[in-house]
Amino acid sequence: MVWENIFPLSNTAAMLGKEQAYLIWGVNNDTHEIVGTKFDYHQDVKNEPLEHYLARQITPDIAFSFHETMVSRKRIVVLVIPAAVQIPTAYGGNRYFRIGSSKVNLNKYPEREARLFNILRNGFPTMENMEAYDQELTFRKLFLYYEDKGIALKKNTFKKNLGFLTKEGKYNLLAQLLSDDSQIPIRISIFKGVDKTSALYAVREFGNNCLLLSLDKILEFGDVLNIMQADESNRVVERKEVPLFDPDAFRESVINAVVHNLWIDGNAPMITIYSDRMEILSRGTLAPKQTLQGFYLGESVPVNRKLSDIFLQLHISERSGRGVPKITAMYGKEAFEFRENSIVVTIPFHFLSSDMGNKVGNKTTDSVVKLNPTRQRIIEEMRNNPNITQERLSILIGIGKTAIENNISFLRKNGVIERMGSKKNGWWKVI
Repeated sequence: MVWENIFPLSNTAAMLGKEQAYLIWGVNNDTHEIVGTKFDYHQDVKNEPLEHYLARQITPDIAFSFHETMVSRKRIVVLVIPAAVQIPTAYGGNRYFRIGSSKVNLNKYPEREARLFNILRNGFPTMENMEAYDQELTFRKLFLYYEDKGIALKKNTFKKNLGFLTKEGKYNLLAQLLSDDSQIPIRISIFKGVDKTSALYAVREFGNNCLLLSLDKILEFGDVLNIMQADESNRVVERKEVPLFDPDAFRESVINAVVHNLWIDGNAPMITIYSDRMEILSRGTLAPKQTLQGFYLGESVPVNRKLSDIFLQLHISERSGRGVPKITAMYGKEAFEFRENSIVVTIPFHFLSSDMGNKVGNKTTDSVVKLNPTRQRIIEEMRNNPNITQERLSILIGIGKTAIENNISFLRKNGVIERMGSKKNGWWKVI
């Protein structure tokens, strides 16, 4: 009964587009604490080695394997279960599937069974193999967009060259998104307060259009929204203009949200604007072969390869992997939130004229220290990167090193920040 509940993971992995599923002995299921295990996968079952016994029960042979290692001086055993290929995996003659932590027989869920067979026959659904909702598509706007970029599309070959057709020769979802009417709008919702319980100020829709044009309109809207503020502090000759948010981080966040969105579910990215920040939501999760470490390092693994190739061809994006590092350099890794079915980038607004965030309590005297915009910015940068140097602060804020030193001295004197550790190897703590 235990193994009947484990090997349905093979079919579930195929349904989710994963290459393998894993079962781990030695880790607490609820807390994920490493506790170690005494499980012996070399044991006999009914006078037969366990691995041989299991192999006889599974059809077709999926070449599962046991592995063991030591983590924190505790023994861990891992069972690697390859995803089903071509036909569903059966255990003991029955085809099972996992729903949550429960095992169910596939023949009792005909829709799931049909979907699994379709995936095993045609591959995991992608923009390339999923048929468009509408087969009467036109591409006049796409041709004009390419022409404006200095690239000529040929009417008799563009469908094949851009990957707009399924194996059966029908228009796919990629073709629909880049057609004159994508039928999928991208919405920008603007709220008056800091959450969705506040009044909804406006909703803008960019869509039902060629996706490339919709993207341009969203980026243009971002330029309008990104008001330039006059910073009169430390003025010498010319006053400095400070944007509401970093334009490069915004552009990279929007482009990434569009190119890596899980379009096959029929949902577009979503942008929500609050009084103090904006959130850019992309449907889906990391690409199957992407890791969280690789994501932050900027290792490019496209979710939608054909769409990514088109963006690259049109110089909308690049595959150098600089997008995510640009965002984290400005706002830190905490700008990214990985939810169950989406990835959200939060871009805070930097108001020079607002009273929001310009007062900090003094830990020692409980008095209130009023901070000018430069000191507010120093605190923000230290929160994002506690290891930041004075040289880096000088570059980011655009003032001299002496001014940085004077402002840091003020903040330390008034108990707003504290230097932890040595001058060379320490870090900044915002109190």
